Amino acid sequence: MSDARASFAAAGEHAEIALVVVTYNNADHVAGLLESLRAEAVQVGIRLIVTDNASADDTVALLSTEPNVIVVQTGGNLGYAGGVNAASAHLGAADAVLVLNPDLAVEPGCLRAMLDRLEISGAGVVVPRLVGTDGATSLSLRREPTIVNSLGDALFGAHLAARPAALSETVLSPGSYESAHPVEWSTGAAVLTRRDIADAIGDWDERFFLYSEEVDYLRRARERGASIWFEPSARMRHDEGGSGASVRLKSLMAVNRVRYVRKYHSAGYAAAFHATVILHAVMRSYSAAHRQIMKTLLDQRSWRDLPRATRTSR
Repeated sequence: MSDARASFAAAGEHAEIALVVVTYNNADHVAGLLESLRAEAVQVGIRLIVTDNASADDTVALLSTEPNVIVVQTGGNLGYAGGVNAASAHLGAADAVLVLNPDLAVEPGCLRAMLDRLEISGAGVVVPRLVGTDGATSLSLRREPTIVNSLGDALFGAHLAARPAALSETVLSPGSYESAHPVEWSTGAAVLTRRDIADAIGDWDERFFLYSEEVDYLRRARERGASIWFEPSARMRHDEGGSGASVRLKSLMAVNRVRYVRKYHSAGYAAAFHATVILHAVMRSYSAAHRQIMKTLLDQRSWRDLPRATRTSR
């Protein structure tokens, strides 16, 4: 195709990528994302499915004017995992499934580079380089959460970047973002999964309304023998300012870290990990937000009041 802005694959057509975007009041971002995806569709066959979690702004109205965009309205706010799962019936015939945040813009050649990495490496999952609006590489790569690296992050936070790798869940070394290599997991802004692996993993775990759903998904990929690769030549710009979090959401992030560890570890291990997450908030309790997070972590009865899936209509 020679058109600088190509069409997306229709529902019945084969696509190289079934691309899923979950929206919630993202009218300010979807136009830019769609523009970048149409440019990519010149070289890559894309079927685009957008699941909307009951946006109150113009997100759905904007999407309705776009040809060959499959819009699924969930009838409520099902969260990120629930939104991804709502798209599963619409994936159709596709070689891979790509889940994207709505506040991204895909740079030229990104999707082809990710598909090439899938083929060259035999990976089950590929994640791209995320850059901020200033072009700086985001520290998006992660290690599996442990008591030790959670304790290191509680004590040092973003300081002492040269500390031993075991003392940080975030991969801090700049060199790790300059070459393609296997990783344990990455932030879930962009995750490309080979279709057979996606089918084997199944649904994203909706117990994680928001946050920790990607570490759970990628752990399950590894448990099925799939490797996860980082591809630095595949670049996506992430407007993280468009993903601002309230104190309640930051509390949910902390709580879901504990829930994730409880899912996979013994009660004793999970209790020790919980203590390190509390310590993280205590060390920063000069901030009102962190005092609230600490209070929430200490009062497990309050966890039921954190943001969770709601449905307003069928």
